[in-house]
Amino acid sequence: MISAFFVVLFAFLAGMDGILDQFQFHQPLVAATLIGLANGHLTEGIILGGTLQMLALGWMNIGAAVAPDAALASTVSAYLVTGPAQVSVDTGMAIAIPLAVAGQVLTIGVRTITVALAHIVDKQAEKGNLRSIEAIHWTALALQGLRIAIPVIVVMAVGAGPVNTALNAIPDVITKGLAVAGGFIVVVGYAMVINMMATAELWPFFFLGFALSAVSELNLIAMGMIGLVLALIYLQLSPRFNGGSGNGGGSNGSNGDPIDAILDNY
Repeated sequence: MISAFFVVLFAFLAGMDGILDQFQFHQPLVAATLIGLANGHLTEGIILGGTLQMLALGWMNIGAAVAPDAALASTVSAYLVTGPAQVSVDTGMAIAIPLAVAGQVLTIGVRTITVALAHIVDKQAEKGNLRSIEAIHWTALALQGLRIAIPVIVVMAVGAGPVNTALNAIPDVITKGLAVAGGFIVVVGYAMVINMMATAELWPFFFLGFALSAVSELNLIAMGMIGLVLALIYLQLSPRFNGGSGNGGGSNGSNGDPIDAILDNY
């Protein structure tokens, strides 16, 4: 019962933060990890969340276009992977794609409802009723939270047996096709990150990472430490962040600190 409460709570927070963008509860890595923690399967939640995070890198709202919903995809798939159903991570990835599309439809519906609430707010503002305006704002935000929490509650109420039966009834050609499509989208996410990093100074680190990944004795923690050390060495040696070599690296009031020099440049 306690785990179910926290699953619904995290789903509610993910739905609200999909609009707020303050605490990043809607990001797959955060949402799936929290739900995995609530269900006692933290490792599976982190693996699923990390994989979905790369998929969701390409999902963003541009103008009036609403992106696929990462919150619904990550919360429901994480519950199926880490909850009583215990589906595989690959199956969770395959399920996440149609869930993201369904969440996109739901968020458009909720946003349509909030348009009507905005007109009510206008009328209350003319009356100077600040308390009503605040209550309506909280109502609109709660609707976004319920948009994610209610589907999660429905999946929890259905139970593991019917969920597994429904998943097993899906033909392999569909589930495997969705898994392959999800893999393609993850590659697109990596490509977007590489495009942001595509500078002459950073390409050597990119290829060095590939070389180090072939060393089987190095785990992700060791790789992260090596990357951090290389980044610090690069900042200390690069004239770009040290104000040249003739003044001891203390230009722009940074007192020789490369981090302060970067901040001064911006």
